[in-house]
Amino acid sequence: MSFIRYIRWEEFPILEEERERERSCFSPPGTTWNHAPALFPRRFHHAGKSSPATAPPSPSLDAVRRLVDSTTSKNPAAVSSFPASEHPIQALRRGNWVKLICGASFEDAADVRNLSLLYALAGVDCIDCAADSSVVNAVVEGVEMAMSIAPVRDQFDPEDCPPDCSRPCERVCPANAISLERLSVKEESPDGLIPRGVLQGGVITERCYGCGRCFPVCPYDKIRAMTYIRDVAATSELLKRDDVDAVEIHTSGRHPDLFRELWNSLGDSLNHMKLIAISLPNSGESTVSAMDNLYLIIKENLRCHNLWQLDGRPMSGDIGRGATKETIDFAVHLAAAQDRPPGFLQLAGGTNAHTVDCLKKVGLFQTWSIPDQTKDGASCSTAMPGAPPALIGGVAFGGYARKIVGRVLSELKSGQIEDHPEQLLVGLREALNLVGPMKCGRPTI
Repeated sequence: MSFIRYIRWEEFPILEEERERERSCFSPPGTTWNHAPALFPRRFHHAGKSSPATAPPSPSLDAVRRLVDSTTSKNPAAVSSFPASEHPIQALRRGNWVKLICGASFEDAADVRNLSLLYALAGVDCIDCAADSSVVNAVVEGVEMAMSIAPVRDQFDPEDCPPDCSRPCERVCPANAISLERLSVKEESPDGLIPRGVLQGGVITERCYGCGRCFPVCPYDKIRAMTYIRDVAATSELLKRDDVDAVEIHTSGRHPDLFRELWNSLGDSLNHMKLIAISLPNSGESTVSAMDNLYLIIKENLRCHNLWQLDGRPMSGDIGRGATKETIDFAVHLAAAQDRPPGFLQLAGGTNAHTVDCLKKVGLFQTWSIPDQTKDGASCSTAMPGAPPALIGGVAFGGYARKIVGRVLSELKSGQIEDHPEQLLVGLREALNLVGPMKCGRPTI
């Protein structure tokens, strides 16, 4: 198992009222940058030193191992003959690449660790996380534990909230990043001490990833944006770590000069990368032109593969089936563009369990491969030597991936999921049901 460790940059304020600003990639002049790292997990390969983590012996962990082994036998393409360092790129060529998005500002290290463990076992090719050394360490720890099991941000002051508020922000938050508790206190008055209800708590900043859904539902307009930035020099040092393989830059595509400033500031740290990803929104007919401008900036110093992340409807995959429509429309547009610059295409923004079916309906779930058959008749694919890359290299799952295993993680009595093998098995089944259709064209279990 191996992963591409991946760092993402975003220069937008975490919570913003308009989508136009939600995914803008560059801060105003004079500010620093917001960044994030990631890992390429590759199942059944381990590139580098052996893992120090050791899974505790348990009959339930044996069940986890059997489940992982069974998915391998159903998906022969997962057991690749390619060198470990090349396997994720081959997944992009086949069109069955899967990335887990932990979030550029999601810094709950315990949850990041457990999410990484679950989705590493499920077979994702890449784990995208915040550009913070403690979060990167959490991803690495989760991946190493997975390999040992089977070698394979918002802000407001809650005291400003009226005591009788129905707390819609708490209910609408997909990351469980808002927690409000009603307390009873006594307050002095001319008649003596009288009881008064107050709310305590607020935004759990390390869990907030800036979707902005709480803004419109607050009946008292008490929630405000908080700018979230990263220092580019610190991120450059993170890129030089042996356990970081890739970097992602989010940009609107409309400000190439700011993009060039960021790109040049990364300097020699980019030479350590195996993949450079650029995430951008659908700007209609001007999208390819924007991509051309960005590619002209990076190509001179590009020493590795590059990827374009098609960010359809950001941070919305957990909403429902309709959320994936925008990224599918984006994919249709870019796949048909004959003059687009080089690079793999990967979907994001609104991706969920319906994305693969939608790709199939528009004829874009193509891997340029020789069909194979599993024993139950479901088709799987094996890369054809010399075949061109798939039109769509893969899919990144963020909010939806976190949501489907969130119940299991929230029920943990301690921070490490492998200490609770039964819950690990439940969470792994959920993760496999999401990753399986990409890896084998159908649910794995």
